[in-house]
Amino acid sequence: MKKIIITGAGGYIGSISTYLFLKKGFEVVAIDNFSTGFRQPLEKMIKEFGDDKLRFYSKDLTSDLTPLFKIEKNISAVIHYAASASVDESMHQPQKYFYNNCYGSLNLLQSMINFGINKIIFSSTCAVYGDSTHIPIDENHSTEPLNPYGESKLMTEKMISWFGKLLGIKYVILRYFNVAGALDDGEIGDSKKPSVHLIQNVVRGTLKIAPFYLTCPEVDTPDRSPIRDYVNVVDLNEAHIASLEHLEHGGKSEIINLGTGRGYSVLEIVSKVKELTGAEFELRKTAPRQGEYAKMIASTKKAKDLLKWSHKRSLDDTIDSLIKWYKKYPNGWSS
Repeated sequence: MKKIIITGAGGYIGSISTYLFLKKGFEVVAIDNFSTGFRQPLEKMIKEFGDDKLRFYSKDLTSDLTPLFKIEKNISAVIHYAASASVDESMHQPQKYFYNNCYGSLNLLQSMINFGINKIIFSSTCAVYGDSTHIPIDENHSTEPLNPYGESKLMTEKMISWFGKLLGIKYVILRYFNVAGALDDGEIGDSKKPSVHLIQNVVRGTLKIAPFYLTCPEVDTPDRSPIRDYVNVVDLNEAHIASLEHLEHGGKSEIINLGTGRGYSVLEIVSKVKELTGAEFELRKTAPRQGEYAKMIASTKKAKDLLKWSHKRSLDDTIDSLIKWYKKYPNGWSS
């Protein structure tokens, strides 16, 4: 049984990752500072899998990680999700993003070197690309971020790459397109209020949990709303498992997109959620978010070729999982 660290394990994507790795038989050491993550899903998983399989630590990646690495020996890899992750917030607080995302990752990488851990799967983003010059976007597309969030992720990618070239770190950097959904049975999902994810907020609006506001700027697309590639959170996390297996079987370090290869506009998403829920709600606008771009759709060829991975869940499946999650946990986790 392999033992791994998952950072940001109390967050939306990290908690679902933790569950899937536990289901695959891994022993997981979970780290989160719980500024935006939650203890409750981790406590729930300890009850299901046992504290010999999962332990969690309230720890900030910018702090001294040595005591934790001394306690938790024989770590084989790190799955690194922890980050500040709002495009709009990064436009107002760039210092927070460079400190948390870049320095926190640097501190983590140095701790890995200090304790002989040489594999990392890094949660990056399509925001590193900036405005698309061609669609679909492949991994060779130019990287010109339009916001500090994307820039902080690109800087971290470069740090990981240099640690690979000079210090022997093996890595897979996964550039996410837009993540959505919950566990298929709706038992673990997104608890941010509001979420930074469109589909989550539309579902909350149709279920009358919270009002939904359009926050997108007008852009150059057929219906004037941004087009994005929405990848299911379970599919996405299964790619992390495949990435770790790739490294364990001697695969070389890689940068890989995770998406579906299909784009939907914001207004198409609103229409689809209304269709599946049978609900109507007033579509209101508020101040548009800053740092957005018109169209982002992934090329998924590299993921298919190298990881033998492609998305399994449709947009309908993704929305259905969110309906289950929000009906069971309308207010998300409480702690």
